[in-house]
Amino acid sequence: MYLHKKEKNMKEEFIALNVVKNNSNNRFELTVDGFTAFIDFKEKDHVIKLIHTESPPELSGRGVATALIEKTLVYLEENNYKLIPLCPLVFAYIKRHLEWKRIVDASFNGFKD
Repeated sequence: MYLHKKEKNMKEEFIALNVVKNNSNNRFELTVDGFTAFIDFKEKDHVIKLIHTESPPELSGRGVATALIEKTLVYLEENNYKLIPLCPLVFAYIKRHLEWKRIVDASFNGFKD
């Protein structure tokens, strides 16, 4: 199995799970133990705005939201999307992992160099 560099640090229980881009609901989804965490998005001209991340209470404290964010960023990069991180969780994740600024759209000025 191919592991993206970021997934090497991911909890083992999440590595084999796939993030799903659900276009009908405009969400990236990660299902764990029958529960689905998601990130709402809007897409235009191959730029994706990640708006809101939510994880069910049943998955609380397990790192599912972080795994979802990591897998979504990998998906965006592998599919040549640019990102506008409007979701506070995604924004905070990128601030902690500045290497992901490489996929942030140039129009987004929320990060200071």
